[in-house]
Amino acid sequence: MDLYSAAKRMARPFRFTNPASYREVPLAGRGIIGDGSSCALVRPDGVIDWLCFPRFDSPSVFAGILDDEKGGITGITPVVWPFESLQRYDPDTNVLETLFRFERKGAIRIIDFMPWTNDPRSTVHEVHRRIECLEGSVELNIVFDPRFGYGASQTRVEREEHGLVARGSGGERLVAVLSGEAEWRPCRELRGQPCRGETGLQTRIRMGPGERRWMILSWDSDRPEPLAAYRPFDHLRDTRQAWRQWAQQLHYEGPWRHHVLRSALTLKLLMYGPTGAMVAAPTTSLPEWIGGPRNWDYRFSWVRDSAMAVRATNLLGFLGESREFFYFMRDTLQRGDLLQVMYTLDGGPVPPETELTHLAGFQGSRPVRLGNGARDQFQFDTAGALLDAAYLYERSGGRLPLRTWRLLRSVIQTTARRWREPDHGIWEPRREMRHNVHSKLMGWLALRRGQHLARLFGETALEQSSAALADVIRADILRNGVDPARKHFVGAYGGNEPDAALLLLPIVGCFRATDPYILRTIDWLREELGAGPFLRRYRMDDGVGGPEGGFILCGFWLAEALALANRIEEAEDVFVAHAEASNHLGLLAEEVHPLTREQLGNFPQAFSHLGLISAAARIDRALRLRDEGQSEPPHLLEPEPPAIE
Repeated sequence: MDLYSAAKRMARPFRFTNPASYREVPLAGRGIIGDGSSCALVRPDGVIDWLCFPRFDSPSVFAGILDDEKGGITGITPVVWPFESLQRYDPDTNVLETLFRFERKGAIRIIDFMPWTNDPRSTVHEVHRRIECLEGSVELNIVFDPRFGYGASQTRVEREEHGLVARGSGGERLVAVLSGEAEWRPCRELRGQPCRGETGLQTRIRMGPGERRWMILSWDSDRPEPLAAYRPFDHLRDTRQAWRQWAQQLHYEGPWRHHVLRSALTLKLLMYGPTGAMVAAPTTSLPEWIGGPRNWDYRFSWVRDSAMAVRATNLLGFLGESREFFYFMRDTLQRGDLLQVMYTLDGGPVPPETELTHLAGFQGSRPVRLGNGARDQFQFDTAGALLDAAYLYERSGGRLPLRTWRLLRSVIQTTARRWREPDHGIWEPRREMRHNVHSKLMGWLALRRGQHLARLFGETALEQSSAALADVIRADILRNGVDPARKHFVGAYGGNEPDAALLLLPIVGCFRATDPYILRTIDWLREELGAGPFLRRYRMDDGVGGPEGGFILCGFWLAEALALANRIEEAEDVFVAHAEASNHLGLLAEEVHPLTREQLGNFPQAFSHLGLISAAARIDRALRLRDEGQSEPPHLLEPEPPAIE
């Protein structure tokens, strides 16, 4: 069996019938590669249409995903149509393979990666693309058409001795080196091909069986160098080895292991090596509904998202990511500011929200935004996620330095002081603050975890006061956060709106999952927010407008809550539906269209992948406990919570 046929048995192929077929590639129809500083998205037709250099939050070099006229691309695409394409990852790595197969004999393999190093100081900020002809004689179209500054910077591409160099009006530089002979011509001279601009260059090459060529993209280089200077063979070997060594730390042997490992590898890609921060997603403004206004910049480090992510990787045996994240939080908090919702990758303030009016947006979904307006919100739940991750890190064998504990202690004290205040909540609505039940719950969690951490550091008074106040908050939730007639929890005090974040009430251990109040809450949320196996986040006027899809993280929360309630078969069904919504590589965006199953929102999304890991671990634990004859899985960290009376 040839390589393409073997790969086709394990991956879903795409079919391209004409040069415009790329428009049919769905939002999540891409692979991702990265180097711990930035990421690139690679379409199955061999085009990179999203890349920011040198950091996740830097202005884009290629943003064709947001505007195929103005955004810029680079591509290695077949000249002859039609063809089939499939993508897969080299096992246990983030090295991506794209394979083309033609109706007439011919097959091409492209290996894409960004050189990975365990020392962020050694990051080279390059994309390496190896092109190999597996059979037949194949003609390929090579495009280099960068558009710096989200397509707003004037860019010119020039030929030099060993390759091409693109220069932007803001001083940006990107070098492209293609091994072998090539006659570069302006894109406009080859109409009908993927390069549609007036600034880039393009060439055609023909390859025969066994022939290999390389294309290197190098950021901020003065000029192109001979191919050997970029050491592509060494980088490919070292990158594969580094990823496989990292993946060997995985301690999970439960069901859906391949999904769990791919999610862990994806979360690792989203972590910024120089500081330990993590982006919520590596993209901006991919729409939560095609044509709608829910388009946000996620290239910042939300404390909540990051803490939940390192908590999930902790469950799998990866402690280094937690250690680096808490170094990031220590360095950020010791500047003296109160805990913020989000930070830039170096711990600074997130820029205000602006719009790029010159970009069309993905399939016309406007506006395209930079910065994030939620930076100024008060989201009380952030402290609970942070302290929960800190406690699990300690429980897993990590050790928090005393300096870090002192800063976490101040977070506990602030929680105790502010828990009675309203907040904006986890979903960041653009409306007035209210007393969100989920936020109160996370205040309870902050104090419970603070109680345990205080005991570890010998602070008896703080331990006792945190425990007592946690009980007060739990009682307050029962008094104000329950519908007295229907006897289930509600999204906010004094209201009756559903909120999928209520699923965390049993997950974090505040209430028993088998308590009738919780069971009624689960069923009510499915009734009010469900669309098949998927869940929307809420049903309220959030000040934004426009529809959205099912929120993937909420679906995984539902699977966890069902597993805790001993409804394990239901939990498995919900989990499988969400895992199967992933793309051809196992990658997940933020949301999913409940009817078409098309993924929506920024991609790939940390929330979705950490949710998959946590739900898989919970279901695995529930299955093992059931096999051992235990009727209800106890919470991983909390003692049995009292029943609701």
